[in-house]
Amino acid sequence: MPDDRSSNGELDQFDRKILEALVADGRMSVTDLSARIGLSKTPCQARLRKLIAEGYIDGFRAILNPARLGLEHVAFAEVKLTATHDAALRSFNEAVKKIREIEECHMIAGRFDYLLKVRTPDIRRYRLVLGEKISSLPFVASTSTNVVMESIKEN
Repeated sequence: MPDDRSSNGELDQFDRKILEALVADGRMSVTDLSARIGLSKTPCQARLRKLIAEGYIDGFRAILNPARLGLEHVAFAEVKLTATHDAALRSFNEAVKKIREIEECHMIAGRFDYLLKVRTPDIRRYRLVLGEKISSLPFVASTSTNVVMESIKEN
């Protein structure tokens, strides 16, 4: 089957269906994927390889159950830096990657510089992570915490 992508490289309906199906179930076999999107196995597999090669799919991973792992406490820490020049940002970015309790880190345009999603077993452990790890990151001026009461949608 010919590639139905437009000349500007946009994804067609089959590519979008492949991505949607894999987001729902990344462990789906190519046989099941091809049946679900309405293509035979060989063209479906070729499209999947192409989507991976072109960077539309970064990889596949397991989604862990935080409750089973004893990591039910989620907090979002707003971080304000003392400086935002390139060297300061690079230094902060590299240091934050080394803290395993930080699940996500986003640079923000607004009243603070970074938003961190932090997962710990409980509030006591969060307080330790905030006080001993996050607050001592390079160029941190101040932090503010928002504690999650209930997660409605994640991932």
